Amino acid sequence: MKPCGIAILAKAPRPGLAKTRLAPALGEAGAAALAERLLDHAVAQAAAAALGPLALWATPDMAHPAFGRARDRHGAVLALQGEGDLGQRMARVFAQHAAAGPLPLLLMGTDAPALDAALLRRAAAALQDHDAVYVPALDGGYALVGLRRPAPSLFAGIAWSTPQVMAQTRAALAAAGLRHAELPPVADIDEPADLARLPPGWLPA
Repeated sequence: MKPCGIAILAKAPRPGLAKTRLAPALGEAGAAALAERLLDHAVAQAAAAALGPLALWATPDMAHPAFGRARDRHGAVLALQGEGDLGQRMARVFAQHAAAGPLPLLLMGTDAPALDAALLRRAAAALQDHDAVYVPALDGGYALVGLRRPAPSLFAGIAWSTPQVMAQTRAALAAAGLRHAELPPVADIDEPADLARLPPGWLPA
């Protein structure tokens, strides 16, 4: 398989900052602990996929020990996401990655534990004969986007954090004349009801 970079967008897993919608079920500290476990899992799976360079794009800073672990254990290059909405930050990641060379890139978050090394390899393989690849989320968004080259129009005018994200993205793909692949949808862990979709043993008894 041809090399492919992987970039992970991650919020520092601090109480009151990460996974705040889970706080009613887990408390702020519990929500942050789960966010840290999701982050560690995402980085480990991305590294295990062994597709190419791995970058972790952090916010609001790179001070959390989880980011240091990603760098020290898995060789992740750390960078700051910077300002802007989700679409602007994702477009920036693709642009900066492309500036370093013409390597395809998979961009993922940390909310979907089903994004394992095997699924990441499937996504990279799809980019060999598609312009883009997506792993949709069950909530109407998507958990991963992969592009052979930057396409900023895919991240403009999208109603982020709504059930319309993937539908609007399909329309943007069609408007841009891009051929894309979609892999089976996965669950994002965002709301208390989503906790039932966690792998066994991920929550305290």
